[in-house]
Amino acid sequence: MNIPLGTHATRQAHPVPPRYSRAWGTGAAGIGAARDAVAALLSGVRPVPGRRSVQDAQLVVSELLTNAAKHAPGPCALHLTLLPDAAALRITVTDTSTAPPVRRPPDPRRVGGHGLHLVAMLSRGFEVTWLPYGKRVSATVPLTAEEG
Repeated sequence: MNIPLGTHATRQAHPVPPRYSRAWGTGAAGIGAARDAVAALLSGVRPVPGRRSVQDAQLVVSELLTNAAKHAPGPCALHLTLLPDAAALRITVTDTSTAPPVRRPPDPRRVGGHGLHLVAMLSRGFEVTWLPYGKRVSATVPLTAEEG
């Protein structure tokens, strides 16, 4: 299911924040599309977020969807919501696994297993909500305005 990117004026009494939603049969198929969706959503934000903020948000989306693809046996969904004043992007991934995300101990020699550390470093407010059919993992990535 695709819900198009929203670009609503913020002069309304109760503005609707720009958002994006999409569901996939498996998470791996949607990682590239999700990164593109982050860039597209943030390209319409004013003030324009800095390149680093956009890249951080894309990395968090990639890591959360990769975990869903690796550990959940079914479909997953992505929801992106721009918070008021374009201060942050709320990234939410829903999947069908009931297993909690596990941060593995740091090991620079290990290939993989660093994703949740990256998510924790790049976001504020990483949380897991249990659902009857799986879980919802959310992270909020701060956005800073582009310099210059």
